[in-house]
Amino acid sequence: MSVRRLSPEDELMLRLDDLWPQDIGAIGILDGTALLDPDDALRIDALREAIGARLERAPRFRQLICSPGRFRGGPVWVDAPAVDLRHHVRVHALPKGSDEGQLLGAVETLRSRRLDPSRPQWEMWFLPGLAENRVGLFIRWQHAIADGRAAVSLLAAFLDPGPDAARPAAAAWTPAPWPTSAALVLDLLGHRARGLSTMAGHLLRPRATLTTIRDAVPMLRETLAQEPGPETSLNRLVGPGRRFAVLRATLPEVEQLAAAHGATVNDVLLAMTAGGLRALLSARGEPVEGVRIPVYVPVSLRPRAGGTSEGNLISQMVVPLPLGAGDPSGRLRRIAGSTVRRKTVTRPSLGTVFRSRTIGRVMLRAVNRQRVNVETGKVRGPAAPVYLAGAHLLEIFPVLNLVGRVGLGVGALSYDGALEICVTADRDGCPDLDVFVDGARRELALLAAAAGTTSAPRAAGSTHPPEP
Repeated sequence: MSVRRLSPEDELMLRLDDLWPQDIGAIGILDGTALLDPDDALRIDALREAIGARLERAPRFRQLICSPGRFRGGPVWVDAPAVDLRHHVRVHALPKGSDEGQLLGAVETLRSRRLDPSRPQWEMWFLPGLAENRVGLFIRWQHAIADGRAAVSLLAAFLDPGPDAARPAAAAWTPAPWPTSAALVLDLLGHRARGLSTMAGHLLRPRATLTTIRDAVPMLRETLAQEPGPETSLNRLVGPGRRFAVLRATLPEVEQLAAAHGATVNDVLLAMTAGGLRALLSARGEPVEGVRIPVYVPVSLRPRAGGTSEGNLISQMVVPLPLGAGDPSGRLRRIAGSTVRRKTVTRPSLGTVFRSRTIGRVMLRAVNRQRVNVETGKVRGPAAPVYLAGAHLLEIFPVLNLVGRVGLGVGALSYDGALEICVTADRDGCPDLDVFVDGARRELALLAAAAGTTSAPRAAGSTHPPEP
């Protein structure tokens, strides 16, 4: 009987979820022409049928996370006895003619509800009511299911290259039986035996082991031994509430201005983040001249081509962002130089670093002393238009998770010639999110002007007032 354990990386996301909900996902906007009936009611039954027919391509969406208990090893993936799509695929109607701010406000409310651990850990919400017959989309899942790059493959399971693509009929599915106690114990013993074998191999090959340790030292030094970031108002524990804002840019023009500065699209995202932080801290009356703010940048350890669409396989690097008054072009070049150097460092996975709970606690305390309060990340999405149940996916923005004192996350996804950015912020720690968005937009516009692009990148932020 097969036992499917969570990887160390997936277990890390599960442990963090006890304190900070570790669901990630995406906010999308669909052309609702094919989704609405003549009375503008959403055809939810047809949507559930279309999504249900694709669940076999996303097996984790049919599974639960089960903790077997003492002497049976760590958490395992098991098939749910049943998957009720009435719970997972749902409707949250917006007032007719709603705008983007109302959509984001509704997503904030939906996201505040914890995922039900007794069911597969995902939800897909459709939000009709936007102007021009558009329909909002909010999909989320427990981070243990998939990280950022795997998420693109996960979402692709439900998407088609055209509106009239052949849709599979729902295949019959019978959940696999859960592993017995004996199977769990045997699997645990086998796992420990393999661990002892690996340890023996390290002892027999000391030179290779020392090389591995030596290669990991620069990454640990970068994360733990570098000068801590400055004490700012961003350095506070993340609360339960979130705020979202979105920005848009035209991908070819961002690529053009990146090339003009000897940088990458990821570097441009970091420069925009620096511009946003400069504006935000300045508006709060905090110093920015000579200040460098360190940010986390996830590093995927997956191969570029192929690979699984499940779980987590990531590391991270820390990049300092200069906020001083220098010209944006110079700031982008400094950021690009910094990331080039840091990309040469060998990085173990986060699951490897935090495999031991005891070591993990020590590491978390050390990380906390570094005062890193911002994260960024970019993944590559479909290069051509895609469709969900026959509806054109017009836009899609990635939603990041926040944890500890990292209260601001800037995620980007390239899709169909656009770079679509979602800022996720701690509601209590960043009620002035619009100031950050304006600063990021302004930084992008200045970079575009300096690069001499034929037309300024399309960048528009959308926020809404905080709740009273």
